[in-house]
Amino acid sequence: MDITRAEQRILHLLAQGGWIEHTRSKAKITEVKCFSRDGWLYPGVDLDVFRRLKRLKAISSSRGQPYRITGRGLELVRAQLDNR
Repeated sequence: MDITRAEQRILHLLAQGGWIEHTRSKAKITEVKCFSRDGWLYPGVDLDVFRRLKRLKAISSSRGQPYRITGRGLELVRAQLDNR
């Protein structure tokens, strides 16, 4: 399955230990922020990319914790020397 370049970058960041935090308003996710394993904010995440990754089951959350990469997400991510 093909994924876009933006999705690929986010999956690489998550595979290296990053996470996605979400903000809810009236039971709907209204804002997402992606952080690297060092705690730096990555600006390339929007709700459309987040929803697509969720639909592909590449990310998941349990018990209100931040979203992390799944085994399926690790299968989708392509091996690259660096994150570019």
